[in-house]
This record gives sequence, C-alpha cells and structure tokens, in this order.
Amino acid sequence: MSEKNREGKRTARERLAVEREKQKAAERRRRTLIVGASVVCVLGLAAVIGVVAANAGKDDGGDSAGPVVAPSGANGDDNLAIPVGKTDAKSTLTVWEDFRCPACKSFEDTYRATIHELTDAGQLKVEYHLATIIDGNMGGTGSRTAANAAACAQDAGKFPAYHDVLYENQPAETDDTYADNSKLIELAKKVDGLDTATFRTCVEKGTHNSWVAKSAAAFRSGGFSGTPTVILNGKNIYQDQTMTPAKLKKQVQEAAKG
Repeated sequence: MSEKNREGKRTARERLAVEREKQKAAERRRRTLIVGASVVCVLGLAAVIGVVAANAGKDDGGDSAGPVVAPSGANGDDNLAIPVGKTDAKSTLTVWEDFRCPACKSFEDTYRATIHELTDAGQLKVEYHLATIIDGNMGGTGSRTAANAAACAQDAGKFPAYHDVLYENQPAETDDTYADNSKLIELAKKVDGLDTATFRTCVEKGTHNSWVAKSAAAFRSGGFSGTPTVILNGKNIYQDQTMTPAKLKKQVQEAAKG
C-alpha cells in the first residue's frame, strides 16, 4: 500500500473519530437540557403544590390594623361572641360561621326557622362567632368584609335579620362579591331601619375589621375542623349525623323543662 493511501485512510479515521465525538457531545448536551428541564418542572410543580397546601384550610384574619372595636353587646372571651336570645335561656348554641361558606349556608337554611322559634321562645340563646376561612382558602376579603358589616348591623340592633339576609343572598364560594362594600350596603336595604348613614360609615371604614381578625385568630387556635362548627351545651352537634331540626328542638325543650 502506498504512503498516499495509508495517509488517506488515517485522515478518514480521524475525521470519523472527530464526528463521533461531536455526536457524543451533542447527546450529552441534549441529556443535560432534558434533565434540567425536568428539574425545573418538578420544582415548579412543588411550588404550586406548596401554595395549594399553604392555602388548604387556611383562615385569613385579614387586615388587623387599628384598634379592636367589638360590636355593641358582644360578650364571651375577649368579647368575640355576638349573642342572640335571652341570656337566661337554659341552652346555649355556639356557632362558628363564615358568610362565604356554602356549608354554613346549608346549615342556616336547614335550621334557621327552628333556631328563631327557640330563641323567640326564650329557650335558646345563640352565640355567633365569625370566621374568615374562605378568604384564606379561595382568596379575597369577602368573609372579613361581610363579618365587619354584620358587626355593624349588631351595633344597630339588627344582627339577626342582616345575618339571615347575608346567607340568603350568599354568592358562589369562588365569587368574592361580599368584598364590595356597596353590595353589603345594598343588602342592608332588605332589613328595616338598617340602611343608615351610621351603618354605611361603619361598613366603609371597616370599623370592626380588627375585631374580625381577632375572632379569626381565635378560630384558628381553637382546634376546630372547619365551618360551620355548631356546639349545643358543649356538644358538637354538627358532627352528629342523626341531628335534625326536630331533634335539636326536642333537646332544647327538654333542657328548658329541667
């Protein structure tokens, strides 16, 4: 074989080796990009999961700036309960609610008439505690803003009626309609004598926002599983699958006799 042929074959082998190295380098770069992209996706997914987990079951106390101004007549620990009914009633129903909470609306729609009947008869007193759990779960401020408006209604002596109006007109859970003060003031027109300059100012200034935040903090630290939490004479009746309005009425009336 001539020297020229040997040189040609060596050059061809070298070119082939160089090409193989280029291909290997390209493959390494491709794998690096794939792994890198996968890591970014995993980290991105982890971040999303982290945000969802952080919001799950989270209660949002909202804006706690300013002095804590309890609504008129509030009582209980730190004046965080809004009482309805006669103070000397033999039975006490403690209710933790959120005006954006669909389950709370369901409870109210089912038990409203019975609760009114028992409180009107002087056999039951109700202590309402306002939570803001949906603001934390779904975002927004409607739970807090509605709770402040309800506290303003309490100042006017109109809490029970306005409380019912808020549940009767509750928007979808994902709809933060109650964050709009004008909507809350509009609903006040459904309660005789509530739509006053004093009420409107209380709503617009968020007079009881810090009180609502304190109530929300009490809910978070209370070990409750969610809203509504309904406790009759120390027993959680919302967890009782056999509970009905008729059974509630019977228990309260029996306690009134004793």
